[in-house]
Amino acid sequence: MRARPRESIEERTRQLVVARRRASAFLAAVTAIFIAVTIYGVHGTVLGFVQAGAEAAMVGGVADWFAVTALFRKPLGLPIPHTALIVERKDQFGATLGQFVQENFLNGEILGSRVREAKPATRIAAWLSDDANTARLAGHASALAVRAAGTLNDEDVQRFLTGELARAVNSADVAPLAGKALRAIMAEGHHDELFNAILAGADRYLELHYDDLRDRFEAEAPRWLPEMVYERLYDRLHTRLRERLASMAEDPDDESRRHFTEWLNALPDRLEHEPALRERAESLKKDVVGSTALRDLSSSVWQTLKEALRAQAADPNSGLHRRLSGAIMAAGHRLATDTDLQESIERSAESAARAMADQFHDELADLITGTIQRWDASETSNQLELLLGRDLQFIRINGTVVGAGIGVILHALALALA
Repeated sequence: MRARPRESIEERTRQLVVARRRASAFLAAVTAIFIAVTIYGVHGTVLGFVQAGAEAAMVGGVADWFAVTALFRKPLGLPIPHTALIVERKDQFGATLGQFVQENFLNGEILGSRVREAKPATRIAAWLSDDANTARLAGHASALAVRAAGTLNDEDVQRFLTGELARAVNSADVAPLAGKALRAIMAEGHHDELFNAILAGADRYLELHYDDLRDRFEAEAPRWLPEMVYERLYDRLHTRLRERLASMAEDPDDESRRHFTEWLNALPDRLEHEPALRERAESLKKDVVGSTALRDLSSSVWQTLKEALRAQAADPNSGLHRRLSGAIMAAGHRLATDTDLQESIERSAESAARAMADQFHDELADLITGTIQRWDASETSNQLELLLGRDLQFIRINGTVVGAGIGVILHALALALA
């Protein structure tokens, strides 16, 4: 059923005034007919029926006017008992409404039955299977993650990460772990890459620190050696060192490479069994744990994570969005195909509805009752009249019409029995 459009107070007031005038005009019309026929005098059968119908219509119209008016106010301001019912019995109405809602809506059996009939698991599965829905939900989830990260105190997170890193480092036996890592490097043949990286680093250092090394060489050179000579010696030495590094990198059978490989092959066993190396590794571990570098690392990691999360959440085509959408879609597909899971979810939803009704039905009923009791009685009556008054004015019209019909029927019976 399509929801009725919401109307403003002004529109309801206008419609009520129109409906009230229409009903009053109808009552005035039959009254005028009755007065005119009575003044003219009843001559003949037809005018008798007209007078009887108009008279009964007046009675029906006035009676329904009284009944409708008595709901909201005292008719003509007279202190008639059992009038202005809404104003006088607002609190009782609130208690009755609360009890009605409690018994007919907040009943565990009723709520459980409605949940069971709604088949929430099937509806959720269908909703999650829609690409637009999964994309929207993934966007909300990523935005929520960003907001959650923003609410965390950076210093608290840094301390937590630092503590976790310190515990991880302290719990690790560094020397044997390093030995296993070296064995893995050797098994994959990465030791040659490591050797080449060391050579490249050395060559890069020589290139970038040419002037600094020359100044050091000059400071160590004998004073009696001419400047041109030690400059040529330095240039030649610098060039030969870089050439040697290049030849070592290009020659897979270079003797230095072979010595490096032999040393590296023996290092894992030494790390695992030589007490001196193990002690040095433990000392290095303690230095790392107590250093500011670990705190700086944890802070850098947290800031990087936050920036990455913010960037991923802002991009609808990011990997985060795709992974979240995929996970949501997979959950929807599983829910659609797994009958056991569907039954479990629906049983849980039904149990939750029953538990909520059993646990909170008194509180919700009291909420309705208490809310209505706090309302101003006159204002409540006015608002209800704006809501219902237009339809109630048709009752006045119907009463007038029905009264006319009954009057005609009674007049006919009276003539027949005379």
